[in-house]
Amino acid sequence: MALPLFRGFRRLPLLSLHRPLSSSSTSYRPILGNPESFLHLSRFVPQNCLIRQNPCWDFRNFSHGSVNFVITKDGKPKFETHEVEAPKKEKWKTKKRLKLQRKREKKKRNAANKRDPRRLGLKGKKKKQKFDTAEERIKQKIENAKVKEALLIERLKRYEVSKVQGPEVKPHFLTGEERFYIKKMGQKRSNYVPIGRRGVFGGVILNMHLHWKKHETVKVICKPGQVQEYADEIARLSGGIPIQIIADDTIVFYRGRDYVQPEIMSPIDTLSKKKALEKSKYEQSLESVRRFIAIAEKELELYYRHVALYGDPSNRSAYSILDDSRSTRGKRNAEIGEENYSASESNLSDLELEIDDSCSDDNQSLS
Repeated sequence: MALPLFRGFRRLPLLSLHRPLSSSSTSYRPILGNPESFLHLSRFVPQNCLIRQNPCWDFRNFSHGSVNFVITKDGKPKFETHEVEAPKKEKWKTKKRLKLQRKREKKKRNAANKRDPRRLGLKGKKKKQKFDTAEERIKQKIENAKVKEALLIERLKRYEVSKVQGPEVKPHFLTGEERFYIKKMGQKRSNYVPIGRRGVFGGVILNMHLHWKKHETVKVICKPGQVQEYADEIARLSGGIPIQIIADDTIVFYRGRDYVQPEIMSPIDTLSKKKALEKSKYEQSLESVRRFIAIAEKELELYYRHVALYGDPSNRSAYSILDDSRSTRGKRNAEIGEENYSASESNLSDLELEIDDSCSDDNQSLS
């Protein structure tokens, strides 16, 4: 670093001679001081090079800073470095370009929000409603949720694709030994195809055909509880044969003996990756809305049961609650008293019967 700086210092007088400072130039900065008073420069620069007409000294520019040659108060030459932060691209944009870029970003966000299932529902601004009873509030919740459910079902119809006949699967009569060998081979191999939140779409079938290029079997890992549905759908689309189901979430597919890789490996009657993701979002939202409706209906049922047992809570005051509790206690005490009285009567009748029996026995013995 010191060597190029020293070279720049040696070129200072020559640059000052051949390139005088202009009013429009911004690459030179004046340093105050008389060049003839710099006595220590005589060792490096001859005296005839120091011209009085141009008392300015050059400095070298770098990518993110500059180096200045300065004479200190003691009369010693010194190099000063001025570092500048790297310029950001946003700072150099004009106002018009920045405004257009922000407009494009906003349009992109709005387009993404329109496809968001959480934005589906009743149009217009939501107003805070005050309900007289809890029953009205719960009913309003259920009504809004059912409207959203209908909108989600209507939106899901856009992603329905008519089923086309897939590759014909010829019946393979596998012996017990062949089936056992294929199962073992499928379990030992580590190649697999996962089925994520998008479900069965074109990419899943494409990956299966790519695995079948070098392997006879492939494992398909899916959600537990839906194995049989996935097995039937994948067998129809890919032409493979489901050999084994492992642990309720893994299916082993065999490609067949006379397997030929098709020219179009992604079936026509499947969704693309983007549309499959959008469909999965709507399905997830529909599932959560139906769960919410079931919970709200259960809550409404519990409210009706509470009203049947204790009365309407909105029409009751603290004194009425105390009176009801006292009346219920009195009723319970009366019931308990009646039970005790009936029990005492039954005990007395039993004693009378025992006395009568004993008297009859004594009479028989006397006779």
